[in-house]
Amino acid sequence: MHLRSVLLLISLLPVLSFGQRAKEKKPELTRILFVMDASNSMNAFWENEPKINAARKILLESLKPIENQPDIQLALRLYGHQTRIEAGKQDCNDTKLEVPFGPSQGDAIRKTMNSVHCLGTTPIARSLEKAAGDFPDNKARNVIILITDGIEACDEDPCAVSRALQAKGIFLKPFVIGIGLEEGGKYNLKCVGNYYDASTPEMFQRVLRVVIDQALNSTTTQLLLVTDDSKPTETNVPVTFFDQKTGQARYHFVHTMNVRGEPDTLSIDPVFTYRVVAHTLPPSVKENVVIEPGQHNVITLAAGQGDLDLRTETGLAAAEDVQCIVRKKDEMPTLNAQRMNTSKRYRTGIYDLEFLTLPRLLIPDVVIQQSRSTPVSVPQSGVLNVNSSAPGFGAVFQLDGSDMKWVIDLNPNETRNQFRLLPGEYKVIYRSASAHQTAFSIEKNITVQSGRSIDLDL
Repeated sequence: MHLRSVLLLISLLPVLSFGQRAKEKKPELTRILFVMDASNSMNAFWENEPKINAARKILLESLKPIENQPDIQLALRLYGHQTRIEAGKQDCNDTKLEVPFGPSQGDAIRKTMNSVHCLGTTPIARSLEKAAGDFPDNKARNVIILITDGIEACDEDPCAVSRALQAKGIFLKPFVIGIGLEEGGKYNLKCVGNYYDASTPEMFQRVLRVVIDQALNSTTTQLLLVTDDSKPTETNVPVTFFDQKTGQARYHFVHTMNVRGEPDTLSIDPVFTYRVVAHTLPPSVKENVVIEPGQHNVITLAAGQGDLDLRTETGLAAAEDVQCIVRKKDEMPTLNAQRMNTSKRYRTGIYDLEFLTLPRLLIPDVVIQQSRSTPVSVPQSGVLNVNSSAPGFGAVFQLDGSDMKWVIDLNPNETRNQFRLLPGEYKVIYRSASAHQTAFSIEKNITVQSGRSIDLDL
């Protein structure tokens, strides 16, 4: 390469570097406005200290990881802190932007919170309305985090105000954290935004961290349904996330692989501890699952499955609709009733099968293996027609050597009984209803063959 070409390339390097930097996408600006309750009720004790003390401490601690990030701006609006409630009078205009938006506003928020006095009423609607002017524009992710221990006290509608401002694109749906609220108060605030209940200071600390991370849109979750050899390839299974504490179902979905062939990414609220249930047969369950806010969470759930393929052996087409009761080995509860000539997926393991044929057919210790089909076949029944000259009493028994096992009773009101029986040796015992002596009892042996019909005349 000539010296002139080398010098030309060197001279272009700063330009290329600048061009590359220009193409790099800057992180989206997020503005978080804390709208903080500083009304008189915040002086009430919350466990062992006033609510305002606990809330202040937790709020200021939560600012540390985000206050100096270049793509985050913080602001603080207080209400109920300027005018004391006296003689039943309240100041519904007692709301003020104390710390406006700007870079590195953590120290200003600390100074304000450390000097606040809780005096007045709770003008939530007026505070949200004023908050619309706190944001410089609507070109960023404008987020409100409302922290309150009470409901609207000024006969206004905070829900209507919130909806109207969201519709104008001024801010996103607010996050609302209720501090020690009664059930009615929670209901009144849920329409304002995404409501979170903080019944204790510890819960408030976790909820606030979760809300901030959700405001920054940084919590994701993947659920891996793994095979017996730890491969995350099981899918297409309904899944439910239950609140571990209350048992309430929080999320329902069908597990899905994305276009890259990986388990799809989920948005799961990290404020709860979950009991995760994949509705396999039997269910695959994981207890006490914690979603860590602000990061990508991976939940691994053992859910290896194989297929149970039930077939009727070759013979004439069966008119009966036979089912098979499937149970886990040595357990009585019915897991499933599966029809013959169908295939169904089950968790890997050992099962006992009971076919609802005549007589019942028990096949124990059937092994379901990972990603394999386990075929189980049963003989096709034959048809036994029992014909008598008059209705009577009796039953059909299966012969097993010298042993007799009851199978089914004859219908005492019919002269013709038809039964579908597994192939084998049987005995029919009968006495006419009009015969009043035991000596008139009749017994006959009969052989039933698979797929064939046979008549027995008594």
